[in-house]
Amino acid sequence: MRFPKLITFSLFTILLIQSCKQEVKNDPVEESTQTKPNIVFIFADDWGWGDLSAHGHPYIKTPNIDRLINEGTDFQRFTVASGVCSPSRTGVMTGQFPARHNINGHFAWVPQNAKRNMPDWLDYETTLLPKLLQQNGYATAHFGKWHLSNNMVLDSPTPDKYGYDTYGAFNCSGEQMPFYKDADNTIGFIEKSKEENKPFFINLWVHEPHTPHHVVPKYQWAFPELDEADNIYASVLYHADDRIGRILDALDRLNLTDNTLVIFSSDNGPARSANAELDTYLDTATGVGYNIAASKGITGGRKAYKAALFEGGIGVPFIARWPGKIKAGAIDNVSLMSAVDLLPTFCDIADVKLPENYKPDGISQVNTLMGEAYPSRTKPLFWKSGARWPASKNAPDHWVAYAIVDEQWKLVANKDLNYVELYDIANDVYEANDLKAQNTGVVENLKNKITEWQNTLPAKPDSKLFSKERESL
Repeated sequence: MRFPKLITFSLFTILLIQSCKQEVKNDPVEESTQTKPNIVFIFADDWGWGDLSAHGHPYIKTPNIDRLINEGTDFQRFTVASGVCSPSRTGVMTGQFPARHNINGHFAWVPQNAKRNMPDWLDYETTLLPKLLQQNGYATAHFGKWHLSNNMVLDSPTPDKYGYDTYGAFNCSGEQMPFYKDADNTIGFIEKSKEENKPFFINLWVHEPHTPHHVVPKYQWAFPELDEADNIYASVLYHADDRIGRILDALDRLNLTDNTLVIFSSDNGPARSANAELDTYLDTATGVGYNIAASKGITGGRKAYKAALFEGGIGVPFIARWPGKIKAGAIDNVSLMSAVDLLPTFCDIADVKLPENYKPDGISQVNTLMGEAYPSRTKPLFWKSGARWPASKNAPDHWVAYAIVDEQWKLVANKDLNYVELYDIANDVYEANDLKAQNTGVVENLKNKITEWQNTLPAKPDSKLFSKERESL
């Protein structure tokens, strides 16, 4: 492999990482007396379905996530609420389709948000997962990427407004937490919650493998046979997996493993670029790193990549471990689960009642997590994006503006609903066979459901979610 361009930066980074590591305590730890289950939700950024060694990747090493698979269940029909970051995370936080909040793309600088009829941040006064848990006795924390606003929107609310006792984040207003401190902060919060005998909920939203790719020689040296771009990609995932492993080890050390639900997933499918040349750039939130030319993620054969509403863009890894509750070493490739299900599911697990005036789009999937597989769900799932029609030559799979999954069927449609494709998604996860010609009645039924759903969506965001910067536009 070629000698990395960022070796000086990388050596500086690894020294920082070493200096930030917490001292491991080897003293015996008493068993916790609190009985409510803890929840650690690990949400990666652009991590493809195929980017796990346990999913057959040819060179990526993910021994700690593989451990979760060996000790838990690999749910292979999980989808997120969008093919891009901010709306996907909105679905997790609210348990609702992000279109209900006019969040259909990533939060950017204010003029671009305004141009796309978006707010400048997610409403912190709406029903939110961390706030519900916080109000019911949980210690709550967020560590890692935020992107429910943007660090370029200086007057946007900080994450503590959303129901977190503690946070360290980037892609938010205020101080940007170094991405590599997510594990240290998580372990510290777990230790503190243990000392206070409080159940905890942690959103651990890791940076990898989103650009810029920040390399550390220690992890690059594990892949000497790879060319530079592949080496970069493999090393950043290996680094993230190592930090996840440190958290799993901390749960073991503190005797909390059996009472902690740990979930690993991703906000959308992997990013790809056909034309980019390998280079570096400065990101205002996370620093200098390599660009999208080193994004080598794969989807396990699923169609399309990040930003698309085909399965390569929204079908992501979902691994759940809870010893004694969730089957170990199992694969569920039948049960359809969505990111909007996480709020009602986590609240169900925590014995938290949902507000009477709250209308979730998700459903509790506790029974599914415990091994009761279902071939379909009776409540449909909807997606909306700002995709253009016709599709560009450089992004031929990025034309889908609306999608619906209802029982075994998935319909994808352009903005005007005058071009659609229909898939039996229960039996064709690769979306290889368009069945619209043979199922015209199904097509019309699903198009009508999309139209009915469109009529429930707000025309524009609430002005209380606008930055003061809009006054000068």
